Amino acid sequence: MSSILYRVGRFSFRHKWWVLATWVAALVIVAGAVGALQPKFAQDFDLPGTDGGVAMEQLQENFPAQNKQQEEPSTIVVVAADDGLARHADEIQSLVADLKTLDEVDAGTVFDPLAVAAAKPEMASAVIGDGGKIGLISVHQKINLMDVDVATKNQLLDVLEKHRGDGLKVEATGGVMSAQEPAGKAELIGFAIAFVIMIIAFGALIAAFIPLVTGIVGVGLTMMLVTLSAEVLSINQAATAIITMLGIAVSIDYALFIVSRYRSEAARGGDRADAAGRAVGTAGSAVVFAGLTVIIAVAALMVIGIPIITQMGLGAAVAILVAVLAALTFIPALLGAFGRFAFTPRIPWIRHAEESKDSDSLGVKFGRTLVNKPIPFVVAGLAILIVAAIPIKNMTLGMDTVTDDQVAGQELMAKGFGAGVAGPLVVVMHTDEGTIDAAANTAVAKIKALPGVAAPEMVSWTGNGPSPQNPNAGADSAMIIVTPLSSPSSPQTHDLVEAIRDTSGAVEAQGAEIHVGGQTAIMSDLSAKLDKALIPYLVVVVGLAFLIMIGVFRSIWVPLIGTIGFVFSMLATFGITTAIFTDGTFGLIDHTKPLLSFLPIFLIGVVFGLAMDYQVFLVTRMREEFIHGMSAKDAIVAGYRHGARVVVSAAVIMISVFAAFMLSPDTTAKMMGFALAIAVFFDAFLVRMVIVPGLLALLGNRAWGLPRWLDKLVLNFDIEGEKVRDRGLPSTETPVAVGGNSPEPSPSGTA
Repeated sequence: MSSILYRVGRFSFRHKWWVLATWVAALVIVAGAVGALQPKFAQDFDLPGTDGGVAMEQLQENFPAQNKQQEEPSTIVVVAADDGLARHADEIQSLVADLKTLDEVDAGTVFDPLAVAAAKPEMASAVIGDGGKIGLISVHQKINLMDVDVATKNQLLDVLEKHRGDGLKVEATGGVMSAQEPAGKAELIGFAIAFVIMIIAFGALIAAFIPLVTGIVGVGLTMMLVTLSAEVLSINQAATAIITMLGIAVSIDYALFIVSRYRSEAARGGDRADAAGRAVGTAGSAVVFAGLTVIIAVAALMVIGIPIITQMGLGAAVAILVAVLAALTFIPALLGAFGRFAFTPRIPWIRHAEESKDSDSLGVKFGRTLVNKPIPFVVAGLAILIVAAIPIKNMTLGMDTVTDDQVAGQELMAKGFGAGVAGPLVVVMHTDEGTIDAAANTAVAKIKALPGVAAPEMVSWTGNGPSPQNPNAGADSAMIIVTPLSSPSSPQTHDLVEAIRDTSGAVEAQGAEIHVGGQTAIMSDLSAKLDKALIPYLVVVVGLAFLIMIGVFRSIWVPLIGTIGFVFSMLATFGITTAIFTDGTFGLIDHTKPLLSFLPIFLIGVVFGLAMDYQVFLVTRMREEFIHGMSAKDAIVAGYRHGARVVVSAAVIMISVFAAFMLSPDTTAKMMGFALAIAVFFDAFLVRMVIVPGLLALLGNRAWGLPRWLDKLVLNFDIEGEKVRDRGLPSTETPVAVGGNSPEPSPSGTA
């Protein structure tokens, strides 16, 4: 493989303008297609193959009018006054009048709750609660949910703000309140931090600029490809954030590794095209295998069978693939375009920007100390991870995706009408044997008797009969709206969903089938499905990656230590994330919530792949030096000399990109960004930089071998680039100028 990659790197360097033009052409073509087709992302959750998914399919087929309403935003505006709403009748009337002026609003469905309660006393409990202190106003807008944007949301917020005050509280939840600010701010912050780190890493401006350009091109192309796929596939918008987040971090990281190795190879002498070939043949091999590990980890999310998780996984896999291709072709082409100016202008006050065999960097000093006394470092690293993992005992999972600006409205609704009013269940029934009357009446009676149902006396069924005046007559399908007493993400609501489904025996005896749908039921099904998929997914990911690492490192101990270390870093990540976002430790989060149900399984996939990145980039250099004659401990120190600065820079960039998403006003985005950032911190700095090298130092030569029978079965991938290590070099290596006109010290190129 290294020979092939050597030729790819050398070709890209020598034919730089053609390679760069190809990348630009790809961007232009895909951008043109996106501009012409204007594809839109989906915003609804679909869960085919589950009871909730079947319910929504039947709702779409048998109740098209109600289904269409569900595809349009219905925002609940909540009004509250401690002295009673009756004292604010004029303000509420004015609020209702202004709500009717919103764009595309169905004015005929916007009612003053006080007027409704007065005209129809039997409906009063549905719109007035808490002894007349809290009221509900439903605002339905004839806009497709996929077309709702921040401008629509802001128009509503302006109306709400206008009518707040004088003792009247006005909040909103659901509908257009789910619209999010467009992405961009977090990405820009991540790029800015990455640029500063790369300046420090390279000590030169242009070299720092090259990975940044690569990241922009790679992520831009990936996101346009994902957007384009939304034209023919249902791609949920929620899947795009993690694709962007991961694409930025990995694109910059891989570029950083290639540029750093090119600098070392150029300093050894010979033609620069050969130096680019050697860089791609050596560091590029590590990029390919690291990328393959990440792709396996995220693409394996398909085994869960949940569309949005599959979309996240496949989108992330595309991002990784583009990042790998850019590192192998786009980076050497850029290096060729800049030529001898690639490492200019120099920043003289940045020390240790280059490898040196004459002076020791902090990484080398740390590595030497670690291999001399590994046990204290290993024990300290494990102790930190164990302490961080302790709060995991309080970890709860749920699908509370309510944004922070909806929390006030949710709390008022829960106070006045119960926590479940924000997440009604949609029970759908159908029969192919006559009418649904008997089965529907049986289901209503069973549901009324269940614990956890709010206002059971209000539970009734609506049919799909041919007469709009009496839809229950001649109906073969029925719909029942059930409001739980508990919140949508609570275990009690999940139990109620299952209890309704357990009535299927009685319903089937009447010749019908029953299913429970709605977003609350679908979220409950999603959580249950994720719980069942966690162990099989973990086996698939870790098993495949373990086999790949055996081939990469030609060792049993290195993959085993790396995998066990990953388990410790994951436990620590879940523990500290639970402490902050669920327990409210340190008061960093205003609105605590359970961890997202898909967070553990997604973190395992993404972080395992990233962890193996650092394992590959750091440990392969150690093995490279070991097989070229160094002792086991000296090889570890050499790995720190050549790789510590780059790995640390890459990890800090990754952490910065993820942490930038914590600036989002939404707790869910903060949770995702924090969990990914702290996971990379634990795994890169404690596991890969301390625990793994420490244990390898204890094992000595035993760490770097395979049993004879297994050695014969494992292919030699030559990830260290043995075949291209000295290709294109003169017989005696000489220092060459790699930045400016003056020669620079030649770092050690061989053991």
